[in-house]
Amino acid sequence: MSVPPFNAVKVFSTTLARDREAMGENITRWLKDNSGIEIVDKVITQSSDKEFHCLSITIFYKTKPAA
Repeated sequence: MSVPPFNAVKVFSTTLARDREAMGENITRWLKDNSGIEIVDKVITQSSDKEFHCLSITIFYKTKPAA
């Protein structure tokens, strides 16, 4: 399986519960503000220790050619 080519990466990451709750809205806003991209892959990572839970969403994308 080959990974589609990309030329940029955007990482959304947080450890705070209130920020995790707003993460979906933040990603949606970013996608609307960056409509000239093509998402080629994404990775969702969760890690935790005794005190903190970290959620990261990594978006791999390429910019679309200018029209």
